[in-house]
Amino acid sequence: MPAPLMHINSSPSLPPKADVVVIGGGVVGVFTAYYLARRGIKVALVEKGRVAAEQSSRNWGWCRQQNRDARELPMATKSLALWDALAGEVGADVGFRRCGLLYLSQDESEIAGWAKWRDFARTVGVTTHVLSAAEASERGRATGRRWKGGVFSPSDGTADPSVAVPQVAAAILKLGGFVHQNCAARGLELSAGRVSGVVTEAGTIRTKTVVMAGGAWASSFCHQLGIRFPQASVRSSILAVSPGAEGLPEALHTAEVSLTRRLNGGYTLAISGRARVDPSPQQIRFGREFLPMFARRWRSLAPGGTQGWRLGHETLKKWALDDITPMERNRILDPKPDSGQIRLTYKRAGTLLPDLARCKISDAWAGYIDSTPDGVPAIGEVESVPGFILAAGFSGHGFGIGPGAGHLIADLVIGDEPIVDPRPYAPERLNRSAWGKVADF
Repeated sequence: MPAPLMHINSSPSLPPKADVVVIGGGVVGVFTAYYLARRGIKVALVEKGRVAAEQSSRNWGWCRQQNRDARELPMATKSLALWDALAGEVGADVGFRRCGLLYLSQDESEIAGWAKWRDFARTVGVTTHVLSAAEASERGRATGRRWKGGVFSPSDGTADPSVAVPQVAAAILKLGGFVHQNCAARGLELSAGRVSGVVTEAGTIRTKTVVMAGGAWASSFCHQLGIRFPQASVRSSILAVSPGAEGLPEALHTAEVSLTRRLNGGYTLAISGRARVDPSPQQIRFGREFLPMFARRWRSLAPGGTQGWRLGHETLKKWALDDITPMERNRILDPKPDSGQIRLTYKRAGTLLPDLARCKISDAWAGYIDSTPDGVPAIGEVESVPGFILAAGFSGHGFGIGPGAGHLIADLVIGDEPIVDPRPYAPERLNRSAWGKVADF
């Protein structure tokens, strides 16, 4: 079942040429095209299915600095400022609120980890409050429990995944950009080794610059060009309940269950980190690089089924540019949710917050979260193909940092001063070592 999602119209016809073509209509691709269009760049966004129909509408909606990797934190901070300005710029509510994010715990080692991150955050001007047992219990009074501690990040917030990215895509059209849905990018044309065009199912767009923001599809697309991009996905299952619960935190994380208030007054519910690993040819290819990450997360990951193999987003097959591709056979990645996890999530939520037990499940869905071996996105021009900029592997963080990522990519394309230092995201880092390493803060 797809997650709830606003529909937008497409441009009537494909332009014969563009300054920049962005492949992928998720949060990163849409914000990239938006910030290019705002600067007067002729940009065409091509999406094989619907804007935001994959992971960009299937996430929690959290826009956070709290507990970010040190390399991502500057982008997260910049993104929050961009989220603040967005409604006024696009003339529509994207559901963004600086409501603060509340974390509660009964685990002293987890609380100590949050305190360590707080100490680091102070050095870069980020405010977060570690809560005593009394403070945590007061903020979490809706649970009726005593908590050992917690953390509250007052400047963090949430946006609504059902409307945020589509509203920004609609703004691209108003700015004179092009948005093409149900239009798969099959591959690139090169001249003297450099990008000269994008071949789509509807025709070729001449361009010298392409941004690949295809989410879980990015590595298989790169494979067609001989580019090695280590990427793997896990399947996460989430549900939403109808409005009716009152007096609950806007956004709450606990080890048992996490919740986020939606624009309609309902809540999104999930178990943090819990996911299924669906084997695929790509996972087998890059398995050694992802072993350290999977080893750290083995308690929350479980073996999956054959969906990942059958859906084709992690294929190693080569396809022809004049024939139907896997992207056209599978316009939207819509894997089946884990029914057992949906039941467990709903039960845990009702136990933690009894008001939620009186709210019916309105939607349940799954999505593939694509990741890099070190959990940090790859953003930058690929050295072997001039004019080809990779922007993928956001590792479950793309929605919140999407504005900052899109702004950074636009900066790199135009040659403006980057909004943040791009060096930590360089794609080349992922092929320097066969073993991924998550940086400590």
